[in-house]
Amino acid sequence: MRRQRIRFLLTFLAGVVAAAAVLGISGSVTSLAATRYEDLSLFTNVLNLVRRNYVDDVDERTLVRGAVRGMLQELDPHSSFLDVDAYSEMQVDTRGEFHGLGIEITKRRDGFIEVVSPIEGTPADRAGVRARDQIVAICPTEKPEDWTDPCHSTKNMTLFEAVQLMRGRKGTEITIEIYRDDFDGPKPVKIVRDVVKIASVSGRMIEPGYAYVRVRTFQERTTRDLMKVLDELHEESESFDGLVLDLRDNPGGLLDQAVRVSDLWLSDGLVVYTKGRVEAQRQEFRADAGDTEPGYPMAVLVNEGSASASEIVAGALQDQNRALVIGARTFGKGSVQTVYPLEGGSGLRLTTALYYTPGGRSIQEVGIDPDIAVAPQRVARTESAADRRRLRERDLEGHFTHDDAEPDAPASGEEPAEEEETPTELEAAAEGEDVQLARAVEVLKSWTYFERLRGPDGQPSMQARAAEPAEAPTVE
Repeated sequence: MRRQRIRFLLTFLAGVVAAAAVLGISGSVTSLAATRYEDLSLFTNVLNLVRRNYVDDVDERTLVRGAVRGMLQELDPHSSFLDVDAYSEMQVDTRGEFHGLGIEITKRRDGFIEVVSPIEGTPADRAGVRARDQIVAICPTEKPEDWTDPCHSTKNMTLFEAVQLMRGRKGTEITIEIYRDDFDGPKPVKIVRDVVKIASVSGRMIEPGYAYVRVRTFQERTTRDLMKVLDELHEESESFDGLVLDLRDNPGGLLDQAVRVSDLWLSDGLVVYTKGRVEAQRQEFRADAGDTEPGYPMAVLVNEGSASASEIVAGALQDQNRALVIGARTFGKGSVQTVYPLEGGSGLRLTTALYYTPGGRSIQEVGIDPDIAVAPQRVARTESAADRRRLRERDLEGHFTHDDAEPDAPASGEEPAEEEETPTELEAAAEGEDVQLARAVEVLKSWTYFERLRGPDGQPSMQARAAEPAEAPTVE
């Protein structure tokens, strides 16, 4: 049946070429059709040669899907083919509930999997897994058929493969091998899977008058959960002297949720706009005055793990002069992916647009620079600067460059500068403390920081911020 469809398509394209020649259609159209015919003919020839002559029998379905994956890998790091399992996994992530261990993970520069943080109250948290633990090997209960050993190193494993192995039915057991700086070598940790509900939003009062809200990811319920947390905090403290919005290690998620979250602190103006090759991908997203929070001082915490939707929020609040951004330069993912369902339960994730902050900035590859740069405290003093620096968009093979996003911008000819790796005085004085959060609270308490952001009516000004930033407060 598949070969019949291919022959039909080849015959159809041949007819298009012949008809174009007979009707005298422009040479460019004829040439384009002929080129596409040749390319498709090349693909079918290679497929037939492999099917007939490869040393082992091959599954044509596997070959075609592999070709589709390879085609999409030629585009950019974020376009991909989603098989049935991957497509289902993506839908689970947006709903925020699954069976598994309950850890946020990332890929280290040396190839191994690293724990960003265990989710509180989950199986991994109860088993003693900590942030920055390295998962060097995974030993699933039921090993895949192509495995010869019970455990597999994570060095060359993708994040998706690692997630697939660690998720499973509630009550089943899995062993992961953990390496920590004070370990002599990797240690096995047995964990029983359970239902993990990811609360995308949490919050608390840091001290009287100062609120703290963390958004971990942008899921279907994020805005609703955020409004609930804010209502609870307002019941605890009727008015805020300041609020810290923590977007650190937030990998992003749904674009519409990023817009709605930004809208909670903006009464009007642009939140973000997108530009793509197709007209339908050129859109503007604006704030409105409904359900807007009061105009209290606000700080947004970001780091290298703040990506995509979290960068949209940070960029909108920064450009609209609603908040000061504190921390480290963000990941730099300024592209928008659209997911198209395909037959058989699979899907296609395709980059369809680039997004821009209200000020017209593309953060693609370069990220968002904080207004106040604060490096996190060192965890291991013996690590090299290269080991400490985490992957960003510009490290991904085949990524869009900043020049692609802003082709008319004057070229600086310089690579983005690396963050200062020297520990700050605050770090030295508060080993083990969350120094970025501590600095954010100190900034909120320094009212002069926000004088230039406030208008005569006491509300945040939407005018361009002063050319020279205010002097940073000292921390004793």
